[in-house]
This record gives sequence, structure tokens and C-alpha cells, in this order.
Amino acid sequence: MADSRMLRPQYKYYMLGLLTVVATFNYVDRVILSLSMESIKAEFSLSDSHLGLMSGIAFALFYAVAGIPIARWADHGNRNLVISVTTGLWSAMLIALGMVGSFSQLLLVRVGIAVGESGCLPTAQSLISDYFSRAERPRALAIFWLATPLSTLFSFLVGGWLIEMYGWRMAFILIGAPCVFLTMLVKLTLREPRLLQRHLTKSSPTEAKAKTNRPSLRRVVKTLWRGRSFRQIVMAFCIGYFFYFGIISWVPAFFMRAHGMNARDLGIVLGVVTGFGGLVFTFLGGFLATHFAPRKESLQMKLCGVIIGVSTLFYALCFLTSSKTLALLSISIALGVLVPLQLAPIQSAIQSLVEERMRAVALAFIFMLSNLVGLGFGPMAVGGLSDILGRWFGDQSLRFALLIFTPGTFLCAWVLFRSSVSIEKDIQLVEQRACSGEGSSKELDNFESIPAALGQSLESVKTN
Repeated sequence: MADSRMLRPQYKYYMLGLLTVVATFNYVDRVILSLSMESIKAEFSLSDSHLGLMSGIAFALFYAVAGIPIARWADHGNRNLVISVTTGLWSAMLIALGMVGSFSQLLLVRVGIAVGESGCLPTAQSLISDYFSRAERPRALAIFWLATPLSTLFSFLVGGWLIEMYGWRMAFILIGAPCVFLTMLVKLTLREPRLLQRHLTKSSPTEAKAKTNRPSLRRVVKTLWRGRSFRQIVMAFCIGYFFYFGIISWVPAFFMRAHGMNARDLGIVLGVVTGFGGLVFTFLGGFLATHFAPRKESLQMKLCGVIIGVSTLFYALCFLTSSKTLALLSISIALGVLVPLQLAPIQSAIQSLVEERMRAVALAFIFMLSNLVGLGFGPMAVGGLSDILGRWFGDQSLRFALLIFTPGTFLCAWVLFRSSVSIEKDIQLVEQRACSGEGSSKELDNFESIPAALGQSLESVKTN
């Protein structure tokens, strides 16, 4: 069989590694854009509100709008094709970003990047969740979400250096070019497990009828929204994204204005500390959840809520202190230790809360709302608030705008803590529906069961 290599244990780890690299480049442009904001502002004579529009709603609106139909395609189609097509799109747009001649062109290219990038994370996580069981998912998704610190490390170190040496335009061109190679690698080396399953089961009439009975988007959203803990996690994402991206999008500009740092020096410091810290603590968060609290999502959500609450204190210290060293240390603890710790358990919980054929749509639904509310309006709100406060605080207006935003993350922590009350009961209901065949499909819940199915098919051939 041409796809027999997919049955090998090594394949799922190769798949996980390759998708992690793709996700890393999926995030790189956002960090490089934050490092380039001061240069873009000077070149196009923009205000902070313009920068907030560019980094916020211009990206988030189309990321959210395109995410649902792409996720719908992923939940019922070839996820390998989805990832390769969307990766190719944002690769081309990254190169185009370095060639824009006006602010309006910059916004249009950001829209193209948003559409392409919206197809990566939900589709990749759906594919990964087919290969790893509920108990294994925190660790597997911890590896996948190493993409965030890896992109931070790469962007701050390499991106900051490229901006200083060649300018922000060439930085985007040089980052976009290797992504074309990733597109081809995904297309040529990854396979959709559903295709192998259909080959094994020979597409019986019952299964063919089930395929034509795919749930409508309305039914999918209604099913997802029925779960209390799912609603609470969606709310936590929206609140968290609003305050997190409102803060993090302006951190480089804050250090440049308040502490006189340039893109290269800031990139080295934040890249090393938050990048390496994120690598260690993202994996550690998934490792601890897998080994000490497997199938105990209630405990995981409580601890994640506490961690987010503590991170708020370090944000506040960063913006309150006049010491550059203490400010860098505080933001590094928040971004390099506390934020990564809670990432994998939350993402794993989402995958366990939904059925296999709804996973990509579930994530796209969460990303749609959280990106519209958070990434869309967070940076823009901070930029607008900074412009308003500039009348009284001058060059320090950004510091006070960020400080005003900081306490909002406590609300995210509280909502996430509340989700712990019902999350395990909701997961059990999903598992019961899957076992009874009441879910959206009767696909294999875990790809590890495919070898057993293959054995049964071979036994049937021998019998015949």
C-alpha cells in the first residue's frame, strides 16, 4: 500500500514536527510586524491609531471571516490540501508585503495574509488530534504550540537583525521565500488519514450515506454552543485575546519609546528570554498535564486560571517601573514562563470537547470571535487610547495606555476558572455520543486504531 508508512509510529511524529514548523512561520510575520511598526509609522507618516488598524482589525476581520469556511472544508475534506493551499497563499503575501507602496496596499496585503493564515492552526490541530488520544493530546499539542516561542525566538533574533541590516521590506521578503518550500513539503509528504480509512472500509453503503448526511454549519455551531464549558472557554479566549494582543502588540514600541531600545537589541533580549523560556515552559505545561493530570481537565483549567492571574501582576510591574532591567525581566516572566505554561492544556481541552468532524470548525469559531474581539480591537484600542492620553502624558502616553489595559486579564482568568466546573462532564458527553454513533460521523476517533482496521481487512481477504 502506497500509504502504509502512515501506519508507522514514526510518521505521526514526523507529521507533528512538520506542522509545528509550518505553524512557526505562520506566526513569524506578526512578531516582525510589531518590530517594524516604528519604521512603518515613519515611512508612511502614520499615527498610533493607523498602526493599531493595520495590526488589528485589518488582519483579524478577514482572519475570522475566512476561518469558518476553510475550517468547514477541513472538517470534511483533505486537510493536507487545505494546509498546503493556505500556506502557499500567506507565503506569497509575505513576499508581497515587502513591495507595497502605500498604506492602503499594506492593508490589502495584510488581508491576504489573514485569509491564508486562518487555514493553518485549526486544520493542523484537527489532524494532530486524529493521531493522539485524549490523554496524549496535552503533550502532543504542547509540541505543536512550541511554534509560538519558536516564532518569537526566530522573529526577534533573525527578524530584528534583518530589519536593522536590510530594512523592514526586505525582512518580509526573506521570511516569505522559505515558506514556499514548506508548502511543497506539506503537499508531497503528508497524507489525509480519512483517505486511508475509506480505502480500508471500502466505502460501504451505510458509510456512504453517513458522508452525505454531514451536519450543517448551523447544527455544528448549535452543538458546540450547547456545552457550558465550551461557551466559557470561548468567552475566556475573547477576553484574553483582547487584553493580551492589546498589550503584546505594543510591547516593542513601548520599550523603544520608554527605554530607548532599537529593534536589534530588543529582538535579542526578548527573543532569547521569551523564546527559550517559551520552548521550555510550553512543553513543560503539556508534559505536566499529561503525566500528573491526564483526563483531569477540571484541575488543568483551574491551574491555567491561576497562572493567567499571576501573569497580570508581571505585566503591571513592567509598565509601572522606570527600570529597563526590571521591565524586561517582568515581561519576560509573563511572556516566557506563565503564558506558555497554560497554552497546551487549554488547546487540548478544546479538542476533547468536540467531536472529530467538528474540531477544525470549533477552533475556527473560537479564533473567529477571539480574533475579532481581541486581535481586531485590542491593538487598535491601545493605539487610540495612547493618542488620547498623549494630550496629558506626551511621550509616556503608551505606558499609561498599556497600564490601563493590564487588569483586564484577571477577568479572563476568572472565566477560565469557572469552566472547570463542567468541563469533564461535557467531555464525557462528547465521548458517549462518539461511542454510540450519535456524533457527526463514525470516523475512527484515534488514528492509532487504523492498524487494527487494516488487520481486520486483511483477515477478511484471507477468509474470502
